[in-house]
Amino acid sequence: MNNTRLKYLFCSIAILLLLFMLKGGRDAGISGDEYLHYDQSVSVYNYFASLGKDTTALYTPNTHLKYYGQSFDNITTIIIKWFGIDDIFLFRHLSCSVAGWLTILLTAIFAIWLSGWGAGILVLLLFALSPTFLGHAQNNLKDIPFALSYITAIFFTLRYFFSEHRSRILDAILLTTTIAFSISIRSGGLILICYLFLVYLLYYFYNYQKFNVINIKSIRNRIFSILLISASAILLSLLLWPYAQRDPIHNIWKSYQVMSQFPTTVRQIFEGNTEWSDLMPWYYLPKYMAITIPLIVFGGIASFIVLAKRIINKENLLKYAFIIFTIAFPIVFVIFEKSNLYGSWRHFLFVYPSIILLSAIGFYYLIIYLKSKIVTAVVLLFSIGLAMHPLKFMLLNHPYYYLYYNQLVGGLKGAYGNYETDYYYHTIQEGSEWLNKYLLTKKQQGIVRIATNFSVNWYFRNQPNIKSFYCQYDNRSQCDWDYMIVANSYISATQLQNKIWPPKNAIHVIYADQVPVCAVLKRESKFDHQGYRALLSGDSSSASRFFANALKINAQDELIFYNFATALIREGKTDSAKIVLQSSLKINPGYEPVLMYLGNIAVSQNNVAEAIAYYKTVIGCDRKYFEAYVGLAKLLMDTDVVRARGLLKSCLTLNPGYKPAIVSMADSYRKSDPEIAKKYDELANTYK
Repeated sequence: MNNTRLKYLFCSIAILLLLFMLKGGRDAGISGDEYLHYDQSVSVYNYFASLGKDTTALYTPNTHLKYYGQSFDNITTIIIKWFGIDDIFLFRHLSCSVAGWLTILLTAIFAIWLSGWGAGILVLLLFALSPTFLGHAQNNLKDIPFALSYITAIFFTLRYFFSEHRSRILDAILLTTTIAFSISIRSGGLILICYLFLVYLLYYFYNYQKFNVINIKSIRNRIFSILLISASAILLSLLLWPYAQRDPIHNIWKSYQVMSQFPTTVRQIFEGNTEWSDLMPWYYLPKYMAITIPLIVFGGIASFIVLAKRIINKENLLKYAFIIFTIAFPIVFVIFEKSNLYGSWRHFLFVYPSIILLSAIGFYYLIIYLKSKIVTAVVLLFSIGLAMHPLKFMLLNHPYYYLYYNQLVGGLKGAYGNYETDYYYHTIQEGSEWLNKYLLTKKQQGIVRIATNFSVNWYFRNQPNIKSFYCQYDNRSQCDWDYMIVANSYISATQLQNKIWPPKNAIHVIYADQVPVCAVLKRESKFDHQGYRALLSGDSSSASRFFANALKINAQDELIFYNFATALIREGKTDSAKIVLQSSLKINPGYEPVLMYLGNIAVSQNNVAEAIAYYKTVIGCDRKYFEAYVGLAKLLMDTDVVRARGLLKSCLTLNPGYKPAIVSMADSYRKSDPEIAKKYDELANTYK
């Protein structure tokens, strides 16, 4: 096929892909970070609109969003404000889809520059078979634009050094702009400046090895240009970033430090266990990539590796070495740094275009070098077979592409209960739309209270009789609600594995690949909430009656058991409380509050062995349940003080400011070494 036909085919696929992605953006729900980033972008807009008088954008103690430049969010909000766009999130999603499409297009153009139109077409096709990337391209206005800036900067870095002289000035301008765009989204974009200097050094070293000549004038001129590009990029990155404008050098660096070890930690399911994001095993990131990237992409990477000697030569060695480095270095770096990672590998979507690039080139050269028609047919059929898995998933589960898992874990069905599913809350939209229609058919009068584990305010903005509020799924019995919309996020692995979620009072369940990912619950009674209110008021007898009645209707909520036991303890019915708590463990054997409660009861009854067993189980279920460390250490203090101190040290390593552990550490030295005990007492006094 000649180049003209390949160009037409390329353009046709690119246009179809754009339309497909816009459809996905139009149908997508609001993502888990969107409210936060949109609110911050409004604060940034107000900062500039008030000429710096409104400093809300600079005060983000809980979200830490001042450390994000989030320029794409900010630009989108500026357009929304200037043009009075009403459907805010639809516009955001369409903008994100365009950014995702531009990422694909630039990667394809990169492939054309390296290997020709055939490679560019394969880039388009491989992206079209990439559910995770396409899913995030619907509504992730942070990671997708960053991926766009990252691959574009890599492309223009190589063009700047290896293109013809006539286009070098244009490449320098484009490179400056893309680096600035990257830094303005996330301070990690500073790495692109480091890449620029790295290629500079390698380029001249390579030329010296090749020609045995040092061109001092060229070296001097190029380093001056690179310094100018770097300085200009940093200055441009400040345009929509209030925090960085206040002190560019210090605050950009501070932002990078915060981003490299993000302070917010969450518990997520990984390999069938619920673990804290900063305590995940080192292979968390590579494994998530391995089980969510379509196998056909790995097939292309395998082809690239096998044919590397034919693909890579002396002329393009530096180019491919640099591309490979830009994939490997960020991954190796976060593994080495033990960075706080969560939400699958969405924070590393920026390396995916380069992976697709190498995969497409691998397939391209495989096609070129295959001579046998039989072998070609076998490879083609095998590739089509691999392509069908992600393609089928997207067709059957629109628009929830990002929930995709490949065949290595048995698809989404195999991943269910072992890995996160709707961690970004996409399904909340469909649940809200269904409930909205349901309430209209019921013609329910008066105020309807809707609880949810992710905000639904936007979806019910035109329904004044509906009052929605956030409520964790585990705390649902303590909240006053009529209906609850729950996405499959922060649900315990045990509940999912034992199929006790969704609960029996679910009136509508949303499935992806036959796996429940969202449920709409209808409250069958409010005995549980009434019991909780009675418990708070000190009326333990009434609380016990309410909880007993609640369990007759709903025996799937661990917190009802827990609160029931609390009421019984207050009535002096300890043995009955233990029976209630142990019944709770039949539902969720790893429910830490109940395990801790049973341990404390065992201590009160002088049953040390039983208490030790419960505290150990708590720590095994949640390595940050600090109270259990202190409880266990106290039990071991008289018989094994070294082990007790070891537990307390482990606790303080995870939480250096946990005062009960510091006090217990002081107690362990009270008799043996009063001086050390005094130092711990002084440290404890510095904390409230």
